Amino acid sequence: MGIEWRYRARSAAPLALTVLVATGCVGAPDARPGPTAAPSASVARVCAEPVAGPAEPPAGAVRIDPAVPGDLAAKTMSSPPHTTFWLGPGTHRLEPDRYAQVIPKEGNDYLGAPGAVLDGGRASQYAFGGTARDVTVRHLTVQGFAAPHNEGVVNHDSADGWVIEHTTVQNNSGAGLMAGARQVVRANCLRNNGQYGMNAYQAAGGIGGLVVEGNEIVGNNTDDWERRQPECGCSGGVKFWAVNGADVRGNWVHDNRGAGLWADTNNNDFRIEDNLLEDNDGAALIYETSYNAVVRRNTIRRNNLVEGRRYAEAGDDFPFATVYVSESGGEPRIPARTDRIEIYRNVLEDNWSGITLWENADRFCNSPANTSSGECTLLVKDVDRCVQPAIARAPLYADCRWKTQRVDIHDNRFVLDKSAVGCTEKCDRMGVLANYGTYPDWSPYQGHRVAEAITGAQGNRWRNNVYRGTWKFVVHDPSRVLDAEEWRGAPYRQDAGSTFPTRDGG
Repeated sequence: MGIEWRYRARSAAPLALTVLVATGCVGAPDARPGPTAAPSASVARVCAEPVAGPAEPPAGAVRIDPAVPGDLAAKTMSSPPHTTFWLGPGTHRLEPDRYAQVIPKEGNDYLGAPGAVLDGGRASQYAFGGTARDVTVRHLTVQGFAAPHNEGVVNHDSADGWVIEHTTVQNNSGAGLMAGARQVVRANCLRNNGQYGMNAYQAAGGIGGLVVEGNEIVGNNTDDWERRQPECGCSGGVKFWAVNGADVRGNWVHDNRGAGLWADTNNNDFRIEDNLLEDNDGAALIYETSYNAVVRRNTIRRNNLVEGRRYAEAGDDFPFATVYVSESGGEPRIPARTDRIEIYRNVLEDNWSGITLWENADRFCNSPANTSSGECTLLVKDVDRCVQPAIARAPLYADCRWKTQRVDIHDNRFVLDKSAVGCTEKCDRMGVLANYGTYPDWSPYQGHRVAEAITGAQGNRWRNNVYRGTWKFVVHDPSRVLDAEEWRGAPYRQDAGSTFPTRDGG
């Protein structure tokens, strides 16, 4: 599993918070705070202004004493399911063992008093684990746990139906949270964790009904995993794997090392809306080898300045973008709330480039170049079917590859001030392209087949957008760079109804 960044010729209560986002009026006036400017007061300032828990235990709650190490785990073990636990003010610790953790029972509720902290002391790996359903964790700070790579601290075993809200999960190794089906992650501060703020992965596969709402997701991937394991695709604010149905709304995702939000491998039916995505080192959003999504009313600014510049300075011509759709598209045969990828009514301002649609011609089921090793598309569950001669004929010719198709990009506002971004070239691009297929030698997708399909035959359209600043458009392959007039003319005819600056800059 992992990103195909490079061009490879070889291969439920309503929230009391809001987020500053695009209103959908693409003609709205520009607003350009500097990189260090404070966000609007309407942003969900969860980390700076956490909602305090109850100062006294609710009726019937079990009190947890911070002066007794392991008190929380012991009382959880001795209490029946559906028990409420109230953690008093102070720092709570587990027993000094790396596998010491709290194993909730079904329906347990963990409430933190003002100032309640559960601290792993860098000795324990996990805070809350086990397979119990419908557990709630609220008003608690969870910090200092040393989860291994790709593992998480809260809901370590990805149990279903958990609700985590008004909780600060910070300064842990690995991921702050894991996720199971029907999980609600609401109004939390997910801050400065070593790998992810949340890793939405379940070993059994198929997380459904995930809600990520009103959180502040900031400063994650402090261990800089993409440098430790180059191109691992294992870092960022939130990573989603095989999630079927997700609502990601009203979050402030900022200053993460790597991508802000990253959906990777057979995700489907996402709504990503009303978020503020800013100042992430990599892309604001990556949607990779996945299906059917709505991306709307987001404000996306100053993303990808670190990673985009790094590749450009290394001489890479790939259009690294702040919204990156990689081998993903709309598929009517897979049930969802849309049968397209719809990207609309967003404001993208002073990012390193705009939106890139990409397909790697060498990446398909059963190909050694498939970084989602062992995985196949949602249309072909058995990887072994994707072999010659069957893969060269319908329906497997189409269904054995993740296709960037039916992507509709409209009514967005793209603003670029190169002086604000600090660049002169390669930061001003949109792209719809593929590489020249070469590998493996039995591939039916060799040559320009995929590049021609993604460019002209798969229903990918830009329309009715507003552009400010100068923009270029990379089409078919990285060598073909167009100006706006060429982009809008034959044979591509993109951005019908869109508004571009006049020659004098107006």
